[in-house]
Amino acid sequence: MSQSQYCIRGRQIGSDELTTIRQFSEAYWSQGRSAISRALCEHWDWRQANGRLKDRGCRVMLLELAARGEIELPPRKKYNNRGKKPPDAPDFTVATEVLTGSVSLFGSLTIDMVRGSAREKLWDHLVYTHHYLGCPWIVGAYLKYLAYLDGRLVACLGWGSAAWRVSCRDAFIGWDQARRKQNLSMVVNNVRFLILPWVQVEHLASKVLAANIRRLAADWQAYYCQPIVLLETFVDQARFRGTCYRAANWQYVGATQGTAKRGNRHFRHDQPKAVFLYPLCRDFREQLHG
Repeated sequence: MSQSQYCIRGRQIGSDELTTIRQFSEAYWSQGRSAISRALCEHWDWRQANGRLKDRGCRVMLLELAARGEIELPPRKKYNNRGKKPPDAPDFTVATEVLTGSVSLFGSLTIDMVRGSAREKLWDHLVYTHHYLGCPWIVGAYLKYLAYLDGRLVACLGWGSAAWRVSCRDAFIGWDQARRKQNLSMVVNNVRFLILPWVQVEHLASKVLAANIRRLAADWQAYYCQPIVLLETFVDQARFRGTCYRAANWQYVGATQGTAKRGNRHFRHDQPKAVFLYPLCRDFREQLHG
């Protein structure tokens, strides 16, 4: 590998790599950006722990290099997920009558993992329509869940790869840069949590969260062949107090610095978020230092 000029999504990019990227971009130009990223991943054997290509991470890398003027990319063939175009309406009927009462008055609570199923489109549609942040384009590993109370759909939850650097989280764990880079894949981020707006059941949110957590580690291991030992989430303090996370025994460890990262660059948005963590085992620190 040539001398590194950039490090994006954990991959070192030098002059030789840039030449390769430009060649692949030209060769697959007519097939679009996804074809370029998949071909590069296969060429580099750039894969997740479960063997799947790091396709989304590669696309983020391509966008960053294009923004820096290092490469050119073909026009988008689809709208991006920030989304001027909403996800297609799924072929599912969702009851929207107001649901009230205490969660103790209901019976069964079911949590279904829907990644790769027909119901993933339902998750995308509901989150796009009803979550204030919309439907995310999740880079890296992710799982999506739908929650049903007595058979009625009440919530959507999404989990994805952890944030690269969070000062208060890293201090709580006791991480230096090398340990973080080595073990970050053992931390998972609750990227979306939506109680559907017509659902007004007391104490439901913390119960849904706890039920999802009970199966998350096993699902992650089965899907990605990767153990996880710590969960994180970021709460917009201007909108929420993090009540359901506190009720589900998550620990507040501090706030972000009010900045965001795009590629290798940071910009300030002055909207710090509360950081909550949830250890999945007692020896999580030992494992995250391993």
